Amino acid sequence: MIVVTGATGNVGRPLVAALAAAGERVTAVSRGIAPADLPDGVVRVRADLAEPESLRPALDGAGALFLHDGGTGGHGLDARAVLAVARDAGVARVVLLSSQAVATRPESPSHGGAMRAVEDAVRGSGLAWTVLRAGGFASNAFAWAGSVRAERTVAAPFGDVGIPVVDPADLAEVAAVVLRKDEHTGRTYELNGPAAVTPRQQAAAIGAALGEPVRFVELSRDAARARMAAFMPEAVVETTLAVLGEPTAGELRLSPDVEDVLGRAPGTFAGWARRNAGAFR
Repeated sequence: MIVVTGATGNVGRPLVAALAAAGERVTAVSRGIAPADLPDGVVRVRADLAEPESLRPALDGAGALFLHDGGTGGHGLDARAVLAVARDAGVARVVLLSSQAVATRPESPSHGGAMRAVEDAVRGSGLAWTVLRAGGFASNAFAWAGSVRAERTVAAPFGDVGIPVVDPADLAEVAAVVLRKDEHTGRTYELNGPAAVTPRQQAAAIGAALGEPVRFVELSRDAARARMAAFMPEAVVETTLAVLGEPTAGELRLSPDVEDVLGRAPGTFAGWARRNAGAFR
């Protein structure tokens, strides 16, 4: 049996579906989960990674665990305690969804620093492990859904600075492979998209998916900071602006790892936009 944490998220949901379609026994874990969220035959368990003991019912009889911190960047996650519960339950393999920032922003406590500690816990857990370091998610564009629906407008800073965002469906497909195959044990994979794509290009791709133009409005750095500060801590805002505005060579590097694992090129942002056009209508 494979346990998937964060099972209702942008990666967890397609991962659960992929594993179930492959005939695996799957337990889906989330703080809030309903039968309608899951394919037939998938067991659902409500649990919270912030309370490691709450995971015990989900892990009973499991052989593998997909560990996802729920987008917290590793903050507030006692990974050693979670992994101890998993080990006690007989789990043999863990696959961690981590962040590219561990390598590209190691000095940033808000990005690479916290996830480095989680990675270290995974590597020292005594379990067979694989680490998936993801770049920026294509699904971050859902933040524009409201303005696209209301005004056919995308507002963002650094309109002509691109990074190779990754389709969460690719992350899920890679995770589905490495959870089931021993050959990926002890590997760290960097997963991103096939080409850098700018916010202006993302707006155009969403417009193409909708069949009508989407206007791009460039925000100043200060305006973007003010918007982000409404829902992000200051340190997270500053590092995020640095990634978006002055990406490092590592953040621009096109990794071969999606293709190496899946035998195909990673999906494009345009493809993601077409699949998710309904969110912007």
